[in-house]
Amino acid sequence: MGSYTRAQVAALIDHTLLKPEATEHDVTALAAEAAELGVFAVCVSPTLVAAAVQALQGPQAVASVVGFPSGKHFSVVKAQEASLAAAAGAVEIDMVIDVGAALRGDTAGMRADIAAVRTAAPDTVLKVIVESAALLRLGGDEALRGACRAAEDAGADFVKTSTGFHPDGGASVHAVAVMADAVGARLGIKASGGIRTAADAAALLDAGATRLGLSASRTVLDGFG
Repeated sequence: MGSYTRAQVAALIDHTLLKPEATEHDVTALAAEAAELGVFAVCVSPTLVAAAVQALQGPQAVASVVGFPSGKHFSVVKAQEASLAAAAGAVEIDMVIDVGAALRGDTAGMRADIAAVRTAAPDTVLKVIVESAALLRLGGDEALRGACRAAEDAGADFVKTSTGFHPDGGASVHAVAVMADAVGARLGIKASGGIRTAADAAALLDAGATRLGLSASRTVLDGFG
């Protein structure tokens, strides 16, 4: 679709399985599909990282989530979760901020929360999930920009739109554009949540996304030929 090839898009995908009911058998199937599709990474819950590492059949990286999905965890808990996930083999960590802190403008609190995870897993790629749909609805563009700037200041490598579990929704073209404006090319931007078609993916990439979090990876990729 458009100027993107199937292979180009596949190389930007975190093939994701974060359902609470997921089993090690499901992770094995996820890893096999990831190898077949040629995606960049698989993203699983912390307790399934070891299973994902063992099941990998290709060069895919293993990502895991921290403070998921609410972000309402003590920073020390998020840090320990990140450390354990990294010890199990995760090379990328997707952490959830405290959205309430972002809405009340607690920049110092956000920075400290993110920095705790950064320190606990220093050798991982750190993606910071800001729940962009909720921030935009409740705080507008500036709340989203502020969260992205706090993530950058605290040492994040990416800012990420969504967990995919928030009732306000997932990625949007507007959110990605605001995030790209906030961090420029200095950080990566991961769009995730509700991306179900090739048209969705292409629009988000056009807006500035540099990584895509997908559970419907095959369906999306099929739209690119």
